[in-house]
Amino acid sequence: MKLAIMGLMIMKFPVKSFLKKWKVSSKMFQQDWQVFGPCLMSRKYNKSSSDLSGLAETLIDLCQSRHFITGDIITQDALINGAVQEYARSLSLVNRKLPFGLAEIGVCYQPFPTGKYPTVCNAVRTGEMEMASLVWFSSPRTSGQWLDYWVRQRLLWWRKFAKNPSSFTASDFQDNDGTKGTTLCFSFPWGKEPIEKLLNLGDKELVLEHHGNKANLKGRDGKKTVVPHVLSVSGNLDRGVIAFLFDSLQLTEKVDSKLRHNRKKVLKLHPSLAPVKVSLEMGKGATVELRQVCEGLFHEMLEKRITVWPGYLETMHTSMEQLTMKYDEMGVIFTIVVNDTTLESGLVQLRNRDTAIKELAHISEVRNFLTKYIQES
Repeated sequence: MKLAIMGLMIMKFPVKSFLKKWKVSSKMFQQDWQVFGPCLMSRKYNKSSSDLSGLAETLIDLCQSRHFITGDIITQDALINGAVQEYARSLSLVNRKLPFGLAEIGVCYQPFPTGKYPTVCNAVRTGEMEMASLVWFSSPRTSGQWLDYWVRQRLLWWRKFAKNPSSFTASDFQDNDGTKGTTLCFSFPWGKEPIEKLLNLGDKELVLEHHGNKANLKGRDGKKTVVPHVLSVSGNLDRGVIAFLFDSLQLTEKVDSKLRHNRKKVLKLHPSLAPVKVSLEMGKGATVELRQVCEGLFHEMLEKRITVWPGYLETMHTSMEQLTMKYDEMGVIFTIVVNDTTLESGLVQLRNRDTAIKELAHISEVRNFLTKYIQES
C-alpha cells in the first residue's frame, strides 16, 4: 500500500520570552488565570474574586490590543482537528484512494490541572511542548489492522534507538467514550510516563467537522467507496528526548590508586541521535601543519554531514584524559587525534566512545568509515 503523507504548516507559538510576541490565545490565558488567581490572593491583594476576574479581562484586552497575544491555541486535540479539516482537500491529491495520512509537527499547549498547584505559588508555567502528529485515514474494515500496524512500528522505532529497549512499553486502554487506543511509555527513574498515544477515533469527528456531508468524504477502498475511520498517532517530542537521555546515561564507579572513588558519566546516545558525532583533536607535532590537516579533515566530514567538534581550535592545554571525560559526557561517538605520526604516515588515532578502544586508521579512510558506521548503526 502506498503511503502518502502531506506536510502541513502549523503556527509556532513561542512563549519563552515576553519580549517576543507572545502568541497564545485568550482561552489559554484564562486557563492560566486559574493559576494566577491563588498567587495574587496569597500576596494579600484586597480584591474580591469578581475584581480578579475583571483584572484578567483587562489584561487580556490590553495584550490583544498591543499584539502580545493573538490567534487560537494549538493543542493536541487541535492537531487532530490543524488534519480532519484538511481531509477533504487532501483526498483529491491521492486520487481518493485509502489509506493515506497527514503529518504535522509544532509547539502545542497542555493546560496544567489546577489541583496540582499549591495555594501559594512562586511562578506561573505554561504547558508548552513540541508535538508530532500523524492522522491516518483508512477504511473501517482495516482500521483495527492499521492501528496494530502503527503500534508495532512506533514501538519498534523507539526501541531501535534505545540502549535498553525494554524501557519502552505499550499498553492498551479504552476511555469513557469507548475510544480504543494504545499508549507507549518510557520507564523513567520515577515511574512510567507516556511519550506517544495512538487512537482509533472512528468516523464521528470527521463527519461532524464536515457537517454530515458524507458524499464528499468517501474514499476508495478497492471497488467500494467508504467514509474512512480516523487514526491518531501523536507523540511528545520533548518527553521523548528526555527519555533517550535517561536511557543513554551510563554511570560507573572507579577507584584510583589513592582509593578515591570517581564516578564516570557516559552519554551513550545512539549514533543517529548523538548531536556531535566526532571530536577532532591536535596532538604533539608541528602546530601549523597539524592545524592544516585538521582543517582539511574537518571540512571533509562536514561535506558528509558528520557533525564535528573542532577541539583543535582550543588554545588552553587540556590532558587527553580530561578531553575523553568531556566528550563521553557530551555523547561524542569518536575522538580523532592528529599528531606528528599523521604527517609522517597519514595515520590518525581513533577512539570509540562505547568500547574505549583506540586504534590507528589512515586519514584517507576515516570519512568513509565514519559515514558507514553511523548509517549501519
